[in-house]
Amino acid sequence: MPARTRLPALVVAVAACLGAQSATALPAGASDAVVSRGVTIPAFYTPPSSLPAADGTLIRSERLPLALSLPGLDGPLPGRATRLMYKSTDSTGQPVAVTGAYLEPTASWRHGGPRPLVAVAPGTMGQGDQCAASLGLEHPLTPNGRTASVGYEDLAIYRLLAEGVAVVVTDYAGLGATDRLHTYVNRLDGAHAVLDAVRAARGLQGTSVTEASPVGLYGYSQGGGATAAAAELQPSYAPDITLAGTYSGAPPAELAAVTEAIDGSDLAGALGWSVNGFLQSEPSLKPIADKHLNAAGRAALADLSTMCVGDAILSYNSAHSTAWTKDGSSLGDVVKSEPALRDFLDRQRIGKGRPAGPVRVATGITDDLVPHAQARQLAVDWCRKGANVTYVPVGTPPLGRALLNHVAPLIADQGAAIDWLTDRLTGRPAASTCWSLPLQP
Repeated sequence: MPARTRLPALVVAVAACLGAQSATALPAGASDAVVSRGVTIPAFYTPPSSLPAADGTLIRSERLPLALSLPGLDGPLPGRATRLMYKSTDSTGQPVAVTGAYLEPTASWRHGGPRPLVAVAPGTMGQGDQCAASLGLEHPLTPNGRTASVGYEDLAIYRLLAEGVAVVVTDYAGLGATDRLHTYVNRLDGAHAVLDAVRAARGLQGTSVTEASPVGLYGYSQGGGATAAAAELQPSYAPDITLAGTYSGAPPAELAAVTEAIDGSDLAGALGWSVNGFLQSEPSLKPIADKHLNAAGRAALADLSTMCVGDAILSYNSAHSTAWTKDGSSLGDVVKSEPALRDFLDRQRIGKGRPAGPVRVATGITDDLVPHAQARQLAVDWCRKGANVTYVPVGTPPLGRALLNHVAPLIADQGAAIDWLTDRLTGRPAASTCWSLPLQP
């Protein structure tokens, strides 16, 4: 794993409603503490030396204090949280410990039947362990002059809790858990982590979730890719889970197209997270990286390996990968010139399988960060395979910056997405809109 590094002081401006807290201290007497950009990662996130055999098996759990919580007549609002570590399988077939959180809502489920469960796959958080979504529930904002992690997925999580829906959120492989680097946008790692989070939530004692609880998936951007991949892989990887509905917002389904779009953008740092993750899951690609990356490129990868999304926006905004290669080629050009890279990215393509349950694919028509065209193509691919697809082109206006064009559809569509998913959890059937897709942008 690349060495932990430090950042110069950062100026961070975030919505005041998130509030700030100091990072959790490691318990007294613990050894080998991992410190990422000045944040000590709690000992809970260090995996044991051996893991259980069954995917989704709980390894450990503990109470997770929520930063944003209010007292209520029936309990704290929006609910009680539990930190989780569970076993999953990575893209190489090896066991991996994944962390996350389960949230038991105080609100009742008012639609009849058992309380449903939604697995939330976070959007891009970064690659440093301090960026994990479960830590973001405890510390929505962690600015310490070296890093800026923001728990922006808390909003969707709290909206689901307010509906009386139980939530389990995954941190993904290597984000939070300190034994490896996060394999950013790895199709199999993301899908497995999401599906095994459902299994882990079912295995947690003292909750209202049962085997009969309807299950939904929710994710946008990186999370949209993870839920889309999970919906495809569920029939083979997790036949014990029946999906009532899957929301996949702005999914990066075709990584070659996404690579070219984010190069030089507000979130150009995500290129480094992708390369870092790919090199971890596919070590055979390392000679190709050594062949093309110059000293600046290697330094950028090491730097980004401990950054959160806020750090990358501040430090690598509008960076071009041509500065990272020996001959000035972009990473997109490198991919085109290397058959092994093209093959690897093709294996990451989402849309080759057929989800068993209804899916809602939403994409901003002006999104030029996770390009609209490749997200729409995912809906086309699934429709051609006979899947039940609700395709939603979100018509937000162009806002001048790629990151804004990407975030605006999330905000504009979130309420409708949660309403659609809630309808599926109540048992209402979804009417496919595949017939109208040729008429849609």
